[in-house]
Amino acid sequence: MKSYFLILLVSIFFFGCSSSKPEKENTTSAKPNILLIYLDDLGYGDMGAYGASKRLKTPNMDFLAHNGVQFTNGYATSATCTPSRYGLLTGTYPWKNANAKILPGTAPLIIGTEQLTLPKMLKTEGYATGIVGKWHLGLGNGYVDWNKTISPGPNEVGFDESYIMAATQDRVPTVYIENNKVVGLNPQDPIQVNYEKNFEGEPTAISNPEMVYMKWHHGHNNSIVNGIPRIGFMKGGEAAKWDDYEMADHFLIKAKEYIEQHKDQPFFLYYALQQPHVPRTPHPRFKGKSGMGPRGDAIIEADWCIGELITTLEKQGLLENTLVILSSDNGPVLNDGYYDEAEEQLGDHQPAGVLRGGKYSLFEGGTRVPFLTYWKGKIKPTKSDALVCQMDLLSSISALVGSNLKTDDSENLLSAFLGKSKIGREELILEATSRTAFRKNDWLLIPPYEGPIALKKVKIEIGNSDQIQLYNLKEDPSQQNNLAKIHPDKVAQMMQAFKAVRGDFKKDVKVYKLR
Repeated sequence: MKSYFLILLVSIFFFGCSSSKPEKENTTSAKPNILLIYLDDLGYGDMGAYGASKRLKTPNMDFLAHNGVQFTNGYATSATCTPSRYGLLTGTYPWKNANAKILPGTAPLIIGTEQLTLPKMLKTEGYATGIVGKWHLGLGNGYVDWNKTISPGPNEVGFDESYIMAATQDRVPTVYIENNKVVGLNPQDPIQVNYEKNFEGEPTAISNPEMVYMKWHHGHNNSIVNGIPRIGFMKGGEAAKWDDYEMADHFLIKAKEYIEQHKDQPFFLYYALQQPHVPRTPHPRFKGKSGMGPRGDAIIEADWCIGELITTLEKQGLLENTLVILSSDNGPVLNDGYYDEAEEQLGDHQPAGVLRGGKYSLFEGGTRVPFLTYWKGKIKPTKSDALVCQMDLLSSISALVGSNLKTDDSENLLSAFLGKSKIGREELILEATSRTAFRKNDWLLIPPYEGPIALKKVKIEIGNSDQIQLYNLKEDPSQQNNLAKIHPDKVAQMMQAFKAVRGDFKKDVKVYKLR
């Protein structure tokens, strides 16, 4: 009898250990790579999966949508680029930071070096962290000598490696920056940048229009680089200046290299594309592919880049252990400073889909954007109406990788992002050029704001009115019926909940003017 129990105990111990070993291995391998793909000015209706015109082919983005979670209520925090990127990386509402606004290329870093960020959190869990592409969150402490080490920047807020443009493609300086240093700079030809006045003798779009081959419509009439007039003035750095038409390929190569170099450890790659932001300069091999002009061609180019990156993951055997997230920093705009026939060749395509407004707008077209999560073998294809925000990625990914780091504004919606639940957040404050609106469940409240009803230069309604606006987005996604007078009790409830989080929503509001 004693020998029987001895054998039984040994068996239990042996099989207990052997069955727990795979569980431990699964836990170890559960930390997936994170690939965050962030497009620039891609609208809710600019993807086939979200109803784009049949002329605009986006097969690679559609693949992610059809094989992952496609959110119909996915939001950027803001209707413009810098604030959205701030919310994305810090998990904090951008309206809490007065400097989180559209920045010039000379602006100081607006993320505090002591502040928690998505890459910082991941570093504590053993991740390699990298950014390739657009930054636009400021660099330095107020003055940057572009000919020396440029700091603080991405490397000081959580990224081990960075390969970026400082601001936007239409702003100077028009150079790549790798780990705090300008790439390819000739010390004998130093860079000078100024956003207030030109350098003596330097041509501009106004003084030398014959040098410009991309005609400016508004704002973009300062220094000329590669025949394209920019915002801001720049002198020197000729050897370091980028080739606009090679930019997408250039960033793609860097993103591929990052994946290949870090395939043996968990990594986070923030791949921030410049498309379809102006100036739209798709590589010549994409010219005319959309039949919609450079904007459509740039979207097709971006889709191709995304496909190439997914193929790279597959070739490296990483696709089954990589969470892919795709979204856009804000809604669409057609003419955003250059004559490039984006309006003339639009046809029946609706960049914002059924939504009203676009970039710069408090209407849904400004902040509701394509939002997808894909993880081969782990996420089942589904379409979700859950209310989610890019700000929620920090706390959600933190939970995924076993960290307890989070921020107050970022909600843990991991189950929704993995397609296991269709329950998202209940409420969300949305921002557009210093103004804010409030979404709670299916309702959206836009307080009264002074200023123009629309930005005429870009032909976008921005949500200003002397009346309170209340919309039921489930019944009226196009926001055609203001229900504020019909539902005064709902207005009062919404306003009370809004103020409880936002405080004085009219404080520091400024009327925005396009450059």
